[in-house]
Amino acid sequence: MERTAVNPWDWSIKLGYHQAEVIEGATRQLICAGQTAVDGAGAPQHPDDMRGQISLALDNLEAVLAGAGLDLSHVVKLGIYATDVDAALSNFDLMGRRFGPHQVAPPMTLLGVTRLALPGLMFEIEATAMA
Repeated sequence: MERTAVNPWDWSIKLGYHQAEVIEGATRQLICAGQTAVDGAGAPQHPDDMRGQISLALDNLEAVLAGAGLDLSHVVKLGIYATDVDAALSNFDLMGRRFGPHQVAPPMTLLGVTRLALPGLMFEIEATAMA
């Protein structure tokens, strides 16, 4: 799979994502449901802790990817939902720490929402991956 970044402007690169990517040579696509800060039984974890929730949501995303034989380097699109956008952005260094080693900056959308599916959840991340 070959990825070519499309960035008519460079401001998004400074924030850790590309405006778009051309994907060529991919033969498999994985569409992941939104991953949140829940344990293996689906119980919410890290109440009132945005950083903890982002970290666990990323752990869960990586587990789903691994289940399909993929990793974060295969992610080509992210959708992120947060009940507190400012708190999410102030902890986005976690995104860089996870995606940075893979040298990818997938296009993403971050939306502020009033609530997520389960009470207490503050952050959800969905992904599309290709290989």
